[in-house]
Order: sequence, then C-alpha cells, then structure tokens
Amino acid sequence: MVTKRLKSSTPKKTSPAKKVIQDPVPERLERLRGLMDENKIDFLLIKSPENRRYFSGFLAEDAMISESSGVLLISLERNLLFTDFRFTTEALKEAPLFQVVTVKRNLAKAILEEGKVKGSLYFEADSVTVEFCGLLKAAMDQVELKALPFSLGELRMIKSEGELLLVKKAVEITERSLAELWVELEPGVPEEWAARFLENKFREYRAQGSAFTPIVAAGANAALPHAMFSKKKIGKEEMVVIDIGARYKGYCSDMTRTYMPQVPRAWQKEIYSIVKEAQERALEVLKAGAISCEVDKVARDHITEAGYGDYFGHSLGHGVGLLIHEEPRLSPLCKAPLKAGSLVTVEPGIYLPGKGGVRLEELVLITENGNEVLNKDDHYYYYR
Repeated sequence: MVTKRLKSSTPKKTSPAKKVIQDPVPERLERLRGLMDENKIDFLLIKSPENRRYFSGFLAEDAMISESSGVLLISLERNLLFTDFRFTTEALKEAPLFQVVTVKRNLAKAILEEGKVKGSLYFEADSVTVEFCGLLKAAMDQVELKALPFSLGELRMIKSEGELLLVKKAVEITERSLAELWVELEPGVPEEWAARFLENKFREYRAQGSAFTPIVAAGANAALPHAMFSKKKIGKEEMVVIDIGARYKGYCSDMTRTYMPQVPRAWQKEIYSIVKEAQERALEVLKAGAISCEVDKVARDHITEAGYGDYFGHSLGHGVGLLIHEEPRLSPLCKAPLKAGSLVTVEPGIYLPGKGGVRLEELVLITENGNEVLNKDDHYYYYR
C-alpha cells in the first residue's frame, strides 16, 4: 500500500547514553592471535588504516594508499607500532598496548631489525602495494613474504557496544541534517547546493564530515546509482535520490531517501512502491543465520516479478563500520550465513535510463531473532 505522507517531523536530537565502554583492543588482539596460532603465523604486518586502528587504537589516517601513518607488527609475543616523528606523540597515547618505534628513514629495515622478523612475514594482500612489497623483499632477503590466509575485515564484522554507539551517533547526525535539507528541497534547488548543505550540516553537528561523497541526483541523473552531483537544478516533476552518510569518530553511517515531486506521476509512484515493498520483504527475512544471497534474492525476485529486474543491477547491501563498504555483503554471489552483531544496509533500487530512479536504504543491525533498523527518519512518500 502506498501511504501519502503529508507532513514529516524532524527527528529529535538524541545522543547515545554516556557510559564507560571497556577498551576492546585487548580482546581484539586475543582473537587475532588465536587465528594466528591456528594458521601458524608468527609475524603479521598490518598496514590498512582501518585494521591498524581496530587492533591498536591508533587513530591516524592515510592520505593515500602509497602513504602511511604507520604499520603494526604483531607476533605471538609482541605488539609493535612503527610510525614517524609526525605521529609519535599520538601513537604513545592512543596505542598503550604497543611498543612505538619512531622510524627515521627505512621502514622495511626497521620492521626487520626491531621486530626480529624471521621465517615468514604475513601481510594484508589488499592493502600492501607492489612497491612496498619490493621494499620489504629488499630489506628482508631471508624472510618469506606471504599473503594473509584470512580476512581481517571479517574480524571487524561483529560490532562492539562502543562501536554501535558511534554508528548510532553518525546516523543521528545524518538524519538531523537531512531533515533540515528536506525543508529547503524544492524545484529549482541545484544538486550541488543540496550536497554542500548536507556536508556543512554534518560538520556543524560535530561529525568528521561525510563518510563518502554525497549523492544528490535529480531527474535522469537518479538513474545513475552512483551519480556525481552537478549544477543541475531539480525539475518540478523530478524525483531526487539522496544517498548520504556522516562519519563520527571514524565510524560511518549510510542511508538513502528518494524525494518525490508534489504531484508524482504514475510510473514514479509505481517504482517507488515496488522498491519499498522489496526492502520490507528483505527486512522480514534478515536475521542471524540467514544466507546473504537468499536475503538478496527475496528483494530481487520481487523487483523482477514486477517487471523491473533488468533495472536493479547492484547488490542489496553491504556492511558498514570503519569503512563505508565492508563485510558482510548482501549479494547474489555471497553464500555466507549472516551473524548477529553485524551491520548491513538494505538498499534495493530501480533505475530507468533517461527517466529517473528510486533507491531506499536503511542501516540495520542483525540480531539473533531478527533485526533492528537504526534509522528513525520516515521520509517515505512525502509528497510536497
């Protein structure tokens, strides 16, 4: 059933309760060492900013993949954090379980000598460049370099209580910002203006900024799932896909709403209602133990049966945390069972080339018996 929403309230400003959250780093290191021991790994190098932060508490970010604020070397007995003069003070404060080594010149050589690396050194294959591998090989001719046989991202899947509080705060900021944009959004407003409005609001409400470049796509642009905003002005009869997320203390949020014109056309109402129904059906089966591809199939089948299967080409959803796209995935290709404590988006869409499109996205916590939608915003069928 299509519900016409004539008025929508602004989400109330709420903050996660202030409470003392136990430092999760020791438990994370214990889990990691358990996997290292199981896989007979004596030395593990961690270079990606998200995993470096997750396992040490060190907050520095990397400007580019070829630049690094630091690396972790974890053995079964020692924790070392290699960084440079710019970050030594922060590293000592933020990563108290790690011995901080300030590197002046040759990082690879310092890792070998200070870490006393021998035998095999394992690394994240998706985060280490060929160039850095070459530097490691040059400095460690007696050490064998090996790609890690398991994903560190999978260890980040289950969110701690503290992580959930940060994500919920990011969601709150995102929704509060969107509610303020909703009042201003009308025909004649440029996509670019709307996107900048949201980015400014995120910072006003003390987010670090956007978790990703905002998508504000009007009219035919809404048929592009990852459209870049432009100077195009919203037309009187156009839908607008708004895909946004704030980043708060490193943690991301992600949500999509589709703005409807004051008098929507029949085809606009049709695809909107199909997408909304597909999302609701997926949420009905989303729970711990459900198979990722089967949840995706529930939504995809509904869209296909309605005649729009060729116009829904992306996966149903993805994990969210320190990265905007992480494990788990709701994808036709993923046959893994979902786990309680994971966060996923549920975002079906229909995209009609040259006409427009609809995407609706919720951020959802998977629980043992079902799920909890973290979004409170209810801008569905809000016809201005």
